[in-house]
Amino acid sequence: MGINSAIVILMADDDPADVRLTQKALEECRLKSDFRHVRDGQELLDYLHRSGRYADPASSPRPGLILLDLNMPGMDGRAALTALKADADLRRIPVVILSTSKADEDVARSYDLGANSFVSKPVTFDGLVEVVRTLETYWFQLVALPR
Repeated sequence: MGINSAIVILMADDDPADVRLTQKALEECRLKSDFRHVRDGQELLDYLHRSGRYADPASSPRPGLILLDLNMPGMDGRAALTALKADADLRRIPVVILSTSKADEDVARSYDLGANSFVSKPVTFDGLVEVVRTLETYWFQLVALPR
């Protein structure tokens, strides 16, 4: 990824308020990102496989990071994560679980399924901005990611 290229961040979450707040937090942090959103696990997989309405690569660029909610209607985040990590073409995309859950079993199962990180959704906007800043520092400044 070039220094001037925007990072594609794909969020899978069914709550429009959470999506809007995350997008605003990204803007607040001035992270140069291309924010995309899908509503459930099946849409996430359709996007990643470029099927259906996501068939055009120009309108569905490969994400550099996926923010995944666990609890969504239809295909939930757990099932989507399982499918994503089983796919040799997709498994290297970092997946951060961003969930309201703080349950130990959700954390453990997410890592067992291949999540790269688990973050509990903060209850305040300032808390979310801090999470986004931390994600930016970690995923886009500190670690080496596969191309």
